[in-house]
Amino acid sequence: MTEGAETIAVSALNQYAYCPRRCALIFMDAEFEDNIHTQRGTAEHERADQTFHVCDAKGVRLEYALPIWSQRLGLSGRCDVVEFHADGTVYPVEYKHGKMRKWLNDDLQLAAQALCLEEMLSVRIERGAVFHKSSMRRREVEFTPELRRQVEAMANAIHELLASGNLPPPINNQRCPECSLRNICLPAVIAEKERGRKAARELFIVEGGM
Repeated sequence: MTEGAETIAVSALNQYAYCPRRCALIFMDAEFEDNIHTQRGTAEHERADQTFHVCDAKGVRLEYALPIWSQRLGLSGRCDVVEFHADGTVYPVEYKHGKMRKWLNDDLQLAAQALCLEEMLSVRIERGAVFHKSSMRRREVEFTPELRRQVEAMANAIHELLASGNLPPPINNQRCPECSLRNICLPAVIAEKERGRKAARELFIVEGGM
């Protein structure tokens, strides 16, 4: 992390992996709109967003909405749930709406939480889980060396993006119709304008070469 740089939210990694432009709109321009997906996600985080702890029947201490940070990576945020086991195992759990399905952006967010916890607690965390509300099932995530490298590279990329102040172009792919920010981002409109500019440049080159 560059000295003097501001911390970024751990959730920014999830947004950036989904779409760098969406990440910039949210964390640089403070733009946000709800849709059915974000509303469901908010509802399913309600319990986890209340800071408290309990012990389950197996003696595992569950910390809800635990604040986390990493000075090295310039990250901060909260874990939905962190399990502290009697054998010293620390196990973060991230809540997501929808059925159980592997998404890299979810894995990156969870791994970023683990790296924060490792720095805070001086422990090694090998695994965590994403809890999918619709399926009521956990999907375990192993924090491999490659996933850790991806988190570090993406954290650096987000710091550079936000420091630049430049809004990335839209991805304009199959993800856009499901995005709550599509009416702000206007991917199809911008893509059409870019096609027009490209056609004009090519026409100018052709005519200039005649």
